[in-house]
Formats: sequence, structure tokens, C-alpha cells
Amino acid sequence: MVFASLEFLTLFLPAFLIVHTLSPARWRNAVLLVASWIFYGWWSPILLVLFICLTLVGWVGGLAIDRSGTDRQRMRTLIVFIGVNLGILCWYKYANIVVETIDSVRGWTGALPLEWERVVLPIGLSFIVLQSISYLIDVQRRDVDADRSLIQFGAYQAMFVHLIAGPIIRYEWVRHELRARKVDWAQFASGARRFMIGMSMKVLVADTLAPLVDLAFALPAPSLADAWLGCLAYSLQLFFDFAGYSAMAIGLGQMLGFHFPENFNHPYLARSIQDFWRRWHLSLSTWLRDYLYIPLGGNRLGALRTYVNLLLTMSIAGLWHGGDNWNFLLWGMAHGLALTGARLWADAHLPAVPALLSRVLTLAFVMLAWTLFRAHDFAAALAMYRGQFGMNGLALTSALAFAMRPAHGLAILLGIAGVMAPALAQARVRVPPRVLARVDAAWPVAGFVLSFGLITSRGAVPFLYFQF
Repeated sequence: MVFASLEFLTLFLPAFLIVHTLSPARWRNAVLLVASWIFYGWWSPILLVLFICLTLVGWVGGLAIDRSGTDRQRMRTLIVFIGVNLGILCWYKYANIVVETIDSVRGWTGALPLEWERVVLPIGLSFIVLQSISYLIDVQRRDVDADRSLIQFGAYQAMFVHLIAGPIIRYEWVRHELRARKVDWAQFASGARRFMIGMSMKVLVADTLAPLVDLAFALPAPSLADAWLGCLAYSLQLFFDFAGYSAMAIGLGQMLGFHFPENFNHPYLARSIQDFWRRWHLSLSTWLRDYLYIPLGGNRLGALRTYVNLLLTMSIAGLWHGGDNWNFLLWGMAHGLALTGARLWADAHLPAVPALLSRVLTLAFVMLAWTLFRAHDFAAALAMYRGQFGMNGLALTSALAFAMRPAHGLAILLGIAGVMAPALAQARVRVPPRVLARVDAAWPVAGFVLSFGLITSRGAVPFLYFQF
């Protein structure tokens, strides 16, 4: 079940909100836990068992660390439970690609492929594991107390509002609201508005561009126009899909009395690659900083170690994203090299790049790197790169020209306007405040109604980050 589906909008969400609202405060975590398990089990009842086991591992792990005597014992217990989490993640995420890689090597010697039944990746597994690890580390560091209530911890771990694609919520951020939370009409209405905005981002822009992106990345020899149109469409699709999900998650959380941090801050307007990672997928970038980069030594152990830590952290971030091919690792390494290069530039005291040029170069690098991220394999990425550098001709090919519809152009224009929203916001000061207030109040509702109509006609489209 996805947020942008009829069963969620017309059945699950209304029923849950009624039951949650009418339940006594002391029962609301139990209601949230059961509803979240139904939400997850809707996709796969069998993998729900795995999900419940992960919840138990996190809860028991926290208690075990808390009851360990010395700091050394706490660390040993932490390593054991992190190992369990990572073992499960690696099996489901990387078993297929390891076998495929072994088969490729065996193929050079003429050996037959190994008999293998592909492992199905549970949706949201990467997010669940990172959330569990952050909780265990926080308990080990004594930043939070171990939660002794299985229902309360389960509600935190299973919360359907952000379960599938984040934001990655740390226990510390919501522990007080898990124990007692208040919801008033103003907060509920604000959350509903945010949910409708996220739905509009997802359906009107991301889902509309999806067929165009699929076609562009499937072309065997895209031209320069094909490749850059496909890259632009994918850059917009990914942002509006993921940021739309985050907006819906934040809005749903607000409707229930939770306050989640923002996950995006206009990333395509970043002034540098460092600035990009301070704006894109904030819950992941801060997780990597606090639980990986800084423990590795951060920038405290000299320049060379800083460069190594940057490259290692981003490579692991790439591995975390994908298990279907090695493109995600290459994407992470590319960002690690870019961050290292920017650091070297600053350390060498080279002159600063003009602001506008720096923004353009940053966006160009990010879009080129998205090509690796989106392509099915390395060969497909190379085909797109040949097109992006004009090696297959310049003009739009007939395959993409015939597939283009006015809706695609409108979605691209809407997406670009959304990306440029801060600049447009400065320009709109000339609009009378009364008109501006009415537009701000009306457009999320209009966007939601239109999105609902599109969902009924073309069905639900899964979120891109479900695969992670």
C-alpha cells in the first residue's frame, strides 16, 4: 500500500484516523502499532514477520545494552546487535548482486551460472535498519534510555507514516511525543495541508514524468537532446517523488501529534557540493555524519584522513542505496570524490568560484551523477553519458519526440517552478496579501483533488525510494 493509492486514501487512512482519534491517549501507541503492521503486511504478510523480528531485535538490543555493566560490555553488546541488523540488511540487499558477480566471473571460464532463486528485498528495509542502529548507538552512548515498553518502541519502529522511505527518525526526536502527544485542530489542519502538498508533488510532477524517464533511459543510443531531456526529467522526478513522500510523512506525523524534521531544503539551488548535502535527504546526511563520519575521525585526524573519511562515508552511502548493481557504489564514490575535491580546493586556498558559476557546476555534477543512479547497469549509464556528451547526434530522436505529451512539458515547467520557488517567492511580494493568502490556502486542495482524479484514472505509482 502506498500513500498515493485509492485503498490508502479512501479506506486505510480514514479508518485509522477515526480509531486513533477516538482511542484513549494510553491506547494510541497500540493503535498506531497495529495499524502500521497492517500497512506493512498489506504488501507482504510473510515479510511482516521479518519486520516484527527486526523490531524485537532493536528492543531487546536496547535493553541488553542498558543492562551491560561496563563501557566495554556495552560496546560489545552494541556490536553484536548492529551485526545482526547489518547481516539481515546485507543478505536481502546484496545476495543477488554477489551471486550475479560470481556468475559473471565464472562465465569467463565457461562455467554455468549458479542455481539461485532471487532474494526479494523487503520495502523500506534500509530505513528500518538505520533507524534501529541509531537507537542502539544512542542507548550505548547514554544519550537516551532504553525503552522498556515493547508497544511504545514498536510504535516508534513501525510507524507507517515514515516507514517506507523516511525521513529516518531518531528515537530521541520523538520519545516525548510517544509518551504523550497532543493534537488540536490547527495542527491537524496544518498536517493535512502538508500531506496534500506532498501528494501534489508526487502525482502531478513525479508520476507524470515517469514514462518519459523510462523511455529516455531505455534508448540504446540517445542523442544529446534525448539524454539531457531524460536526465532533467529524472532529476525532477526523483526530487518531487522523494520530497513529496517526505512532505506526506511530515504532514501525517503532524496530524497524529508528532513533529518530524524537514528532509529537504531546495537542494537544486545548492551553492556547492557540500551545500547540496546540507539540503538533500537531511535525515540520511546527518545520520551519516553523526554515526559514521565523525566516529571514523571526521576532520580531526589531519587532511589525508579527512579525505579518506569523506570518500569512505559516501561510498557506504552509495552501497546503502542499492543492491541491484554496482552503479550505486560508483554514484557514492563520485560524490565522495567531489566532496574531497572541494575540500582540497579550500585547503589549497584557491580562489572562490563565482556564486552563479558554482551553482551551475554543482547542479550539472548532481544531474550527471543521477545518470549512474537511474541507469539499470553500468552499460546503460555509459550509453546515456555518450548521449550527454553528444556522441550520438544532437537532435531529439523520433522515439522520444513521438512520446512527448503536453502533460510532460507542463510537469517539467511545474517542476522547475517548484525548484525555483524561493526566487519566485521573493517576486510575489507584489501580489496583494489577501489574494496571496487565498491562493496559498486553495492550491493544495486543488492539487490534491486533481491528484486524486489522476490516481483513479492511471492507478498508483510506487515511490522511487521503495526499492531502497
